[in-house]
Amino acid sequence: MITRIFSMRVWAPVGVLTSLAYCLHQRRVGLAELREADGQRLVDRSLLELKMVQVVFRHGARSPLKPLPQEEQVEWNPQLLEVPPQTQFDYTVTNLAGGPKPHSPFDSQYHGITLKGGMFAGQLTKVGMQQMFALGERLRKNYVENIPFLSPTFNPQEVFVRSTNIYRNLESTRCLLAGLFQRQKEGPIIIHTDEASSEVLYPNYQNCWSLRQRTRGRRQTAHLQPGISEDLKKVKEGMGIDDADEVDFLMLLDNMAAEQVHRLPSCPMLKRFAWMIEQRAVDTALYVLQREDRESLQMAVGPFLHILESNLLKAVDPATPPGKTRKLYLYAAHDVTLMPLLLTLGIFDHKWPPFAVDLTMELYQHQESKEWFVQLYYHGEEQVPRGCPDGLCPLDKFLNAMSVYTLSPEKYHTLCSQAQAVELGNEE
Repeated sequence: MITRIFSMRVWAPVGVLTSLAYCLHQRRVGLAELREADGQRLVDRSLLELKMVQVVFRHGARSPLKPLPQEEQVEWNPQLLEVPPQTQFDYTVTNLAGGPKPHSPFDSQYHGITLKGGMFAGQLTKVGMQQMFALGERLRKNYVENIPFLSPTFNPQEVFVRSTNIYRNLESTRCLLAGLFQRQKEGPIIIHTDEASSEVLYPNYQNCWSLRQRTRGRRQTAHLQPGISEDLKKVKEGMGIDDADEVDFLMLLDNMAAEQVHRLPSCPMLKRFAWMIEQRAVDTALYVLQREDRESLQMAVGPFLHILESNLLKAVDPATPPGKTRKLYLYAAHDVTLMPLLLTLGIFDHKWPPFAVDLTMELYQHQESKEWFVQLYYHGEEQVPRGCPDGLCPLDKFLNAMSVYTLSPEKYHTLCSQAQAVELGNEE
């Protein structure tokens, strides 16, 4: 996303250094001019000023959520949990209102699953911490060094941080912030989180009754679909997994990805069918989500899209009081968050979102026309969202495209309880 900075001799004249800074800024926003869809007007990207950045990211590498039912188990040694010194950064976790950290039922569940070697399921590892630190360093290069947008030290007036209330995500956020601000801060780091029952940073099947009902049948029958069923049988037979064991491509991919990123000895069949396992896991998820099922996608990520949209609208509203917006919004989420997000934005690449991947949304304002634009990046690569003429998208077009799936809290509650109300009415 950002072109590399070339070093200059220290004796370069001031004018040359000024020119270099200007060129770096132009590179960051793009030297080329954008011709809008009507073909009538050009937008000079050099006149765009960055106003806000929102980053949604998946946590770093972790241990599997559930081991495969095999006699030969991969060993997950607690030495994999060593914390790299450069990632250490103090933080506090609160609920969304600033109160005490909520209980995490997911962490309690993971602690009930001990893997061979002694680690728990779903634990962030040293590799994962390093991945997140590297992502933080990339963000630092983009928004501190290449463009002086953020302060070089953490400032709570500039940065808002929210994470799901799962320890690997909280720790991933810590590592990202350590890389982004090089462990320097001007105030306390507060990571905001929510109760599991009302969390919207992932599809909440427990809280949203309608989403659970609409997808329950598809989740139960996904492994029986043509193509998926035959390939699953082939892999399970090759791995010596009994056909009656509840193993699907999602579980296979979860173990395979964790073993590969940590370079652990893996089952030869997992390696042999690596590409097929990933593709069938994607096929399984797409069968459950079904992009044609607008309401399911709305209930899956509509409330989160509403949060992202609200941040954009507050930033462009001149009536927004100072201190009510931030320059940077960070959201620690999951693969199951990113996949439907990418689908709703029309940029899903049919690959499973890897560990530490990021979806970055930049907001720009044109300094002469005062128009607003959005630029989207996934995994550092520029994207063209649905409904947009180019990578640099007029804000109104971007919001129109998002509005198809965005749900306010009120509409989310109504949609989630709709089917339940109908069923209860039929029982009366």
